[in-house]
Amino acid sequence: MDKISLLKQAPLFASLTSRALEALAVSCVVRNIPKGTLIFTAGQESKGLYVVVKGAFHAFRENLEGREQIIHVDRAVSTLAEVPAFDGLPYPSNVVAEEDSVILFLARPDLEHLCLKHPEIALSAARVLAGKLRRTVALVESLALRGVDQRLATWLLVEAGTRGKRTRQGGSVTLPSNTVIGSRLGTVREVVSRAFSKIQKQGLVELGKNRKLTVLDEEGLKRFSGDA
Repeated sequence: MDKISLLKQAPLFASLTSRALEALAVSCVVRNIPKGTLIFTAGQESKGLYVVVKGAFHAFRENLEGREQIIHVDRAVSTLAEVPAFDGLPYPSNVVAEEDSVILFLARPDLEHLCLKHPEIALSAARVLAGKLRRTVALVESLALRGVDQRLATWLLVEAGTRGKRTRQGGSVTLPSNTVIGSRLGTVREVVSRAFSKIQKQGLVELGKNRKLTVLDEEGLKRFSGDA
């Protein structure tokens, strides 16, 4: 594994010199994470920073009934647990591997030493954290002010645009189960199913075999979501 080139792709470390990246790579430990593995839980003491170099993870919280709300999803190449890595407080959420993944782990003492030696990391960290804050604010606003069908439409547009293949109409992408989608939208499987039916009846999307979704009318789906 070329740790240096992978670290260079992470926004947090993109501004580092080759020499600094070399030092960083030496301190990073490679970990293979099987699908479904919790790498840390909410309230656990912060150990350090994680760099996703393969696969995907999602951060979530649970209520007393065990219902999940997914806060964000991180794919290669990105960083996890930046906030506790810098403030030293416990992890604010649970993080689990969505698929077989590979991470680079950087212990907090090594990260602090690196920041003191290369203060430009602080500016990169501010940008990364600001981006995550904006996404969190958008999630809160969406949960509070928009219906499930609108949230589903927005989520489908993002999935088709980031993970899917472009088509003449808009894109196609293989979807997870409605239970998983519900945890990302702050609702339950049955409500997601009803929202899907409503969107499909308007001719905006088509859900085929093996849960392959095709966007039939991208502009219409944007208007439906309220993002247009």
